[in-house]
Amino acid sequence: MSTSKSASTLLQTVRLVLRGPQENDLDEMFAVYSDPRAMRYWSTAPHSNISVTADLLDRRIAAWADAPVNFQVTLDGRYIGTAGNFDRNEVGFMLSANHWRTGIMSEAMTAIIPHLWRITDHDELFADADPDNAASVGLLKALGFNETHRADNTFCINGVWSHSVYLALPRPVTFG
Repeated sequence: MSTSKSASTLLQTVRLVLRGPQENDLDEMFAVYSDPRAMRYWSTAPHSNISVTADLLDRRIAAWADAPVNFQVTLDGRYIGTAGNFDRNEVGFMLSANHWRTGIMSEAMTAIIPHLWRITDHDELFADADPDNAASVGLLKALGFNETHRADNTFCINGVWSHSVYLALPRPVTFG
């Protein structure tokens, strides 16, 4: 990934501030990452201990210094989720269950995707979602992602297998 470094990268929408991770996000992050509802379709089990979330936050802070591509989603100054480019050209998002079905993640991703096109050289963005996660799959399709394929038994969390639907969004000509 080719990016321009910027510790001060900040994206704003009508309701949200999308920013880099900060140490004071820990308690609010733990509230989301320990919630089985929010973690139902995530690739890890809910965090049973705040130290697991602290390790994740430390990794995000370190990664942000090199590539401001994975954002803390904040509403009224409080962390409520995460969204952005997680690995290579993969995008994803997670939102506190208290804010589901409010259009927040659509608003966040509508700001993040053009940012990613501006600062990376990705030919396409891709996403991996559980096909049972209708809200996430629907959002990705609304953002212009198209299904490329599916796979069974891609994640096993606490003995329960999940499946995957893979979606891709090609780089628009305007960002060529």
